[in-house]
Amino acid sequence: MSITGLMLAGAVAVQSFPVFYQPRVTLRTEYGSITVSLDAINAPVTTCNFLRYVQRGHYPRGGFFRTVVSETDTNPNPIDVIQAASSHGPDDPGFGGIPLERTRDTGLSHTAGTISMARDGPDTATSSFFIVVKDSPSLDFGGARNPDGQGFAAFGQVVAGMETVQGIHSDPATAEKLDDPVAFRQVYATGGYSEWCEMGSDGFIVGPRPPAQR
Repeated sequence: MSITGLMLAGAVAVQSFPVFYQPRVTLRTEYGSITVSLDAINAPVTTCNFLRYVQRGHYPRGGFFRTVVSETDTNPNPIDVIQAASSHGPDDPGFGGIPLERTRDTGLSHTAGTISMARDGPDTATSSFFIVVKDSPSLDFGGARNPDGQGFAAFGQVVAGMETVQGIHSDPATAEKLDDPVAFRQVYATGGYSEWCEMGSDGFIVGPRPPAQR
């Protein structure tokens, strides 16, 4: 996927939401593990979509392939992020595009440690995602990073392993492509998400649970 609109030391300021609504996903890499807490209450479509790929095992053998560093970013609105893809690559059509949950509507923002979905046009995000390394308000709704001004769908925060994110971000890269991509050894979810995600007859997530059923 050509994400033309994309894109710490110290503690990460986690945007607060009740613990009950925080399914978590851990990404194990050779650098160490990264755990993200997902905001199923404010971004249920994006959260359940991400969990669907995790549940069906699409991320192992995928991994981080891109790093954007503000000091060398030629975009007028430079950012610092690392981007990952499924085992099928950044152009993976996966289960198809999902509706864009704009930060205008979710109340979330692209602060350091935020996990968000990569996309081309609105409603095109599938499986590729990125993690913000430094606060990047230009990725929010109304921001100028993407010409359409719609921003990207933030849906959670790193709660452990930000040092791993930073290490990957500083790895050697050529034209934003990591010289040595960082593969996922294991990707798994913990915590409850059935309250927010609809399950099919086979027990797999098919999308967000309709609001009336929550």
